[in-house]
Amino acid sequence: MGITRREFARGAALGLAAASLTRQALSEEKDVPRIRLSACDWSLGAGGPGGLEVAKHCTLDGLEVSPGGPADKLQIADPKYREQLKAKAKETGIAVSSVAMGLLNGCPLATDPRGPGWLEQCIEATADLGATNILLAFFGAGDLRKNKDELKTDAVDSVVARLKAAAPKAEKAGVVLGLENYLTAKQNLAIIERVGSPAVQVYYDARNSTDVGHDAPAEIRELKGRLCQIHFKDGANYLGEGKVKWEAVRDALNDIAYKGWAVLETSCPSKDRDADFKRNAAFVRKLFGG
Repeated sequence: MGITRREFARGAALGLAAASLTRQALSEEKDVPRIRLSACDWSLGAGGPGGLEVAKHCTLDGLEVSPGGPADKLQIADPKYREQLKAKAKETGIAVSSVAMGLLNGCPLATDPRGPGWLEQCIEATADLGATNILLAFFGAGDLRKNKDELKTDAVDSVVARLKAAAPKAEKAGVVLGLENYLTAKQNLAIIERVGSPAVQVYYDARNSTDVGHDAPAEIRELKGRLCQIHFKDGANYLGEGKVKWEAVRDALNDIAYKGWAVLETSCPSKDRDADFKRNAAFVRKLFGG
């Protein structure tokens, strides 16, 4: 008897959830807070094993790591490098929260011939590091927008095709490919629907959306069940002193029962990195009542 698309998606979703929960059970403490704090290694200015030390000093729970520069074999694909990360994570108690493919801004997933290979490498590495989410960046040269209202049709078609090819591997590994871009929630959901996999979701950034005129809280609610992770930043400001209405963002995240990482991509207004990250971390913890 044939299986329907809905049944397939449901089965894949259950498999993905089971793999993620198994990995969390093996790698996390029993009493994990609903919101845990991480930071982008490029924002901290500290990558690799040393970045985990900096994250600990800044009172964070994790670090979002970059995979390395554009090469046929990414740095993060090297098992020896990952062993260094895992050893330092165990030593410090700081987790690798996620992997961020920022290199796609300059080497677009839609057009770079190395893109499919990079996805495979990052899926394997992310699972090995005990993380769940991979940020796929679509800014700069990788922007999928033709203008404010239109998308680059050929680029979107190419991205959909490459995500379709990578999604089964991500599902099997218990990893989610998170789209971060300037698109509306509706446009992102259309791409996700075309791919047809629970392993492709949205990595949301409220400041990015605010900058291009989107209603961030409304979009977060629209993305319920399809939002895998969120960045926290507000331009050159401390959190709470810029454009983003964080209380409304928090309420929206509460409404969709978001549970996971809040990743700081914040700046350093005082030029004292550690003090500024500690201040922003305290803001997020207070925001969520932690």
